[in-house]
Amino acid sequence: MSESGKKVSLAVLFGGKSSEHEVSLMSAASVLENLDREKYDIYMVGITKEGRWLLYTGELALLPSGQWEKGPVEPAFLSPDPSLHGLVVLGEKPRTIHLDCVFPALHGKNGEDGTLQGLLALSGIPYVGCNTEASAICMDKAVTHTLLSAANIEQAHYLWFYADRFDCAPETIKNKICARLDFPVFVKPANAGSSVGVSKVESPEGLDEAIRKATKEDGKIMVEEGIKGQEVECAVLGNRQDALASMVGEIGASAQFYDYDDKYVNGTSQLYIPARIPEEAAKQIQETAVRAYRLLGCSGLARVDFFVTEGDNRVVLNELNTLPGFTSISMYPKLWMAMGLRYGELLDRLIALAFRQAGC
Repeated sequence: MSESGKKVSLAVLFGGKSSEHEVSLMSAASVLENLDREKYDIYMVGITKEGRWLLYTGELALLPSGQWEKGPVEPAFLSPDPSLHGLVVLGEKPRTIHLDCVFPALHGKNGEDGTLQGLLALSGIPYVGCNTEASAICMDKAVTHTLLSAANIEQAHYLWFYADRFDCAPETIKNKICARLDFPVFVKPANAGSSVGVSKVESPEGLDEAIRKATKEDGKIMVEEGIKGQEVECAVLGNRQDALASMVGEIGASAQFYDYDDKYVNGTSQLYIPARIPEEAAKQIQETAVRAYRLLGCSGLARVDFFVTEGDNRVVLNELNTLPGFTSISMYPKLWMAMGLRYGELLDRLIALAFRQAGC
């Protein structure tokens, strides 16, 4: 509830024109289940895979399966006009809905990469999460790696290239990979999330197939040297000046690596909270997570992923996720809940940070 005693008019966005559409539906369902109806007037706004925006007024239980699209729905969209400050609803009774805040429960392209954040910035509506610039930077693994390397934050050895360059000179690209990196390597689309399009490649013979797979998701490709060690994650909460790191959690992946199915479909990976790592490594992870968060201009939230190397316990930063999963098996909310912050309280905190970031 706002300081005036009125409920906050809040839109939760979900779906999206993205390879992570289904993940977003699961995240949004969890968020909506845990928002306090005494504090918020909630509007559910879904975006189909084709990019249609729809105001949904049906049962929450229909979200995860995608059945929500069958209705009841009305065409609706966020207006970029700040004087409107909300939704334009079309249909039998065209109208506008004033919004105090937007919670984007979106992942991947067109939701996490700065495109949506740019629209929200034009609209003048406070929103949960990083701004346009930080979202775009963190989504692009090549840009993120380059900036963090300049700050001497340790990462896996890597190189990146454009897909059209590979089309023109595949042998040149593969020779560079073999010369600079030790196998196994991970081939990734530079702009995608949740391990979509990612392949573990054990030898040069597997590069062609892995690169072609990655190019289906993005026109820029990252290749990273494999790190032998534990996969760990740290949740960061707060705006740049007051960012806080959670305890560190560990993922015992059930596949060769922590892939899309592990994260969202089968849930067979074992999560360890706190992580089974030395206290010194955990402290370094927390400090590095906040440092990277601030360096890249993040606000609201991000999940920062690391490796702790086998044998010598070196801390190696993997990536930052500015709109991490919020499903029932997602690490971000689990880490804060392990520290005593209930799911609903976490959502309240994120919405309050959105207002503070907007200067409200």
